[in-house]
Amino acid sequence: MVKVIWTQRALNDLKDIAEFISKDSFHYARLVLIKIVETDLLIAANPKIGRIVPELNNKNIREIIKGNYRVIYRNSKKTFCRHTNGFP
Repeated sequence: MVKVIWTQRALNDLKDIAEFISKDSFHYARLVLIKIVETDLLIAANPKIGRIVPELNNKNIREIIKGNYRVIYRNSKKTFCRHTNGFP
């Protein structure tokens, strides 16, 4: 099982996402964050579960789509996650 390490940028992205959504609904913001954070379990169990990020075409940089957000991570000895708002 791979250890998932969150970068500071990823944590900042999560905070920004939560603040943005909570302006309309605290409940929905919480649900979105839970879905994003749950990708840790998928990545840890199977680092190749995400698709290769099309615009980068690097087999070690992958993404999992969660709603309107992408969880982009690098598959290496340790896995680093970061989040991008919206689709490319």
